[in-house]
Amino acid sequence: MNPVPPTGPGPEPYPVAGGPGLLVGTLPDVEIVELFADPPDIHLYPEEADRVKRAVDKRRREFATVRLCARTALARLGMPPGPILPGPAGAPAWPEGVAGSMTHCPGYRAAAVARTTAVAAVGIDAEPNSVLPRGVERMVASPEERRTLDRLTLSHPAVAWDRLLFSAKESTYKTCFPLMGRLLDFSDCTITPDPEQGTFSSSLHVPGPVVGGRRVNTFTGHWRTVVREGVEYVATGIVVPAVPAPATSGNR
Repeated sequence: MNPVPPTGPGPEPYPVAGGPGLLVGTLPDVEIVELFADPPDIHLYPEEADRVKRAVDKRRREFATVRLCARTALARLGMPPGPILPGPAGAPAWPEGVAGSMTHCPGYRAAAVARTTAVAAVGIDAEPNSVLPRGVERMVASPEERRTLDRLTLSHPAVAWDRLLFSAKESTYKTCFPLMGRLLDFSDCTITPDPEQGTFSSSLHVPGPVVGGRRVNTFTGHWRTVVREGVEYVATGIVVPAVPAPATSGNR
């Protein structure tokens, strides 16, 4: 990777091959940029390059590409280019006035950003659309969630529901961390997917963040699957408006 800092946002990342997007268009008021391959010669700022100078090539490439996505998305908001460094617990340190999230998995990188005048927090996650490794489901899913997964696997077998649940929990934790300043465990929320609407609910079992003077304990997220170049992906995303909807029985 070339460590010379870019002088501007540069051209937008290009789709490596034609085909449907995964996260683009799923979240309101959010700019999402995604790539299904790593372009060559991505410029990193010296501070960024220093963070991955001892990393293997695969890690350096995903680190650089996801920052290319992030800088492109930030440029759409009118933000000047600059280094995007890992902050507390590895979460990206975004510019003042910006809420954002990054994700990457084999073959895919994406970043989502929004102005905090419209969005309090955003969380995205992408995974291969394949079953979790043996034993992982029991670590991440409650007995209630496992019953839901079994039912959905029978009715909608094209989706790896255990992987979607894992992704939805990751999106929940990425959404909550900047609002709450703490890491959550897999047992701290329950995910309920809606296979027909492409949405899911995420209900916290700990006191949720206060947004716009209201405590938010339940989030509604979106999910999507896509096949690109023979590879199947599943992704999830949550956006929390800066002024949340009036409280319901789940948001008190």
